Amino acid sequence: MQVKRFGVSLDEDLLTILDTFVKNEKFPNRSQAIRFLIKKNTVEEKWKGNKVVAGAIILVYDHHKRELQNISTQIQHDYHHLILCVQHVHLDHHNCLETIAVKGKAKELTELADKLKAIKGIKHSKLVMSTVD
Repeated sequence: MQVKRFGVSLDEDLLTILDTFVKNEKFPNRSQAIRFLIKKNTVEEKWKGNKVVAGAIILVYDHHKRELQNISTQIQHDYHHLILCVQHVHLDHHNCLETIAVKGKAKELTELADKLKAIKGIKHSKLVMSTVD
């Protein structure tokens, strides 16, 4: 990939916001921060446009709630065409973390994540999506 250089003019207030963002997010420079923001916007546009994206669904729950695991597995089987793999980690005696790697149309991934997070006993849930290209 060839890098192209160009100039950017910003109001002083906006430049201050950019510099604060660079510092807070620990980017090495403004260019890297701008690249990140453009890519982030691209991912969000694909998400809104229901394009094929990849990502992960993170679940934290109490494994003693036995019906929870059965319901989760049933939902995952209903969406098997979206699921690439599942990792199950025991955090402590009560809590488990599941990471579900997914790929598919953004709306379907959101639907799957919403069904999983609605299961009684899920303590935390998050869907993270990125591009596949």
